[in-house]
Amino acid sequence: MSVDVLAIAAHPDDIEMTCAGTILSLISRGKTVAGVDLTRGELGTRGTPEIRAAEAAEGARIMQLSARENMGFRDGFFRNDEEHQLALISMIRYFRPQIVLTNTPDDRHPDHGRAAQLVVDACFYAGLRQIETTGKDGKPQEAHRPTLLYHFIQDRALRPDFVVDITPYWDGKIAAIKAYKSQFFNPDSPEPQSYISGEPFMKFLEARTREHGHMIGAEFGEGFVTRRMLGVQDLFALV
Repeated sequence: MSVDVLAIAAHPDDIEMTCAGTILSLISRGKTVAGVDLTRGELGTRGTPEIRAAEAAEGARIMQLSARENMGFRDGFFRNDEEHQLALISMIRYFRPQIVLTNTPDDRHPDHGRAAQLVVDACFYAGLRQIETTGKDGKPQEAHRPTLLYHFIQDRALRPDFVVDITPYWDGKIAAIKAYKSQFFNPDSPEPQSYISGEPFMKFLEARTREHGHMIGAEFGEGFVTRRMLGVQDLFALV
């Protein structure tokens, strides 16, 4: 299977919170996008892995993903080591994306930064043909290195290197986030409060998206950071 863009995140709901609007924008332009969650989010204060799996499936439907996989790594305890890299290399070679979107290297949750470096390393190693992996069909996989890797901004107030205008897709982004009924604001939920379950957090997400949009003269935007210099062939391609 080959897709244009692969979003890889530490937890189910990370993708929805950070780049759902960008994904919907890409798909509206004819691109194919898939998602990979590294963990099942089993350490979360609310919900269960089974509930979150169903919510992730609904989020994938709303975002119109071509596929969504879960690596089943241990929430909170996965490592950027050979075992985890090889598993992720195999997934990258399966999807063969041109662009990868992933967590930011610096964020509130330790899993996010660790996931970012794991993805960076796995994307590089996936291009080395001497590293052998086997696909789902049991056959050897060909080496493949994504051309570009961008980090979506999540909790920390990082200055983006570029912003995607998601104004037409704001409602879709919110719908994807609300697919996680166990995680986000729900006044009828009997579960304990968490960092993301209150109404103020939903207001924060909107404020952050409005702030990034404001940076480029749009109503809503999603910001990204990159370690690589950006370039364009046409100055009129810049907003």
